[in-house]
Amino acid sequence: MIPSEQQVTTAGQINKAVANYRALLEKHAGEFQAETVQTVLGMQELASEMFALFQKRVEMVSNIIRRAVKVDRTKTAAQVVDATGRIKWYIDEEVLAEMPLEGLAKDRVEFFELDYDPTVDELDREYEAHGLRPDPAAVAQVMADDPAFADERPVAVQWRDKRGRACYAIFGRGGGRRGVDVRRRGSRWYRHYRFAGVRK
Repeated sequence: MIPSEQQVTTAGQINKAVANYRALLEKHAGEFQAETVQTVLGMQELASEMFALFQKRVEMVSNIIRRAVKVDRTKTAAQVVDATGRIKWYIDEEVLAEMPLEGLAKDRVEFFELDYDPTVDELDREYEAHGLRPDPAAVAQVMADDPAFADERPVAVQWRDKRGRACYAIFGRGGGRRGVDVRRRGSRWYRHYRFAGVRK
């Protein structure tokens, strides 16, 4: 759904946001001196800084795409990859052998986008900030259910192996063919990827 088709922020939601903030101020009123508070309230940038944080949270959530999946958790990692029907561009068998497969039989995969090129450590922190954990099997199931999903933008899921090294599976389209990569990554990611995981 494109933004123009969605209902805009309601008066009730605005009232709730203001009420939540008011409740916090009332709760902590005894912790601040009135004169200091008055000085802070006179700062022109205060309202815009508060709004910027709110906006960041809303944008973080609104950029998420969700897909419900049913995952066969009895499959091996190789079978999970094979079930996508994609060409194997490159498969590191050692990484594949350690691909995490545990998870729910029914779950919801969430895809998020970033406006910068994250390092592998920064991407770990983004997963944490979004309340997600990597689930390659669930992500692969989305690719099996909807092969065209990663045609426009490649999809990546990153996890750590037993030694703490960053590993990934990438699903995308190149040269007119859909493919999958499974290997380790030490370099920076690019912002054109969609990253995926499931709720913790």
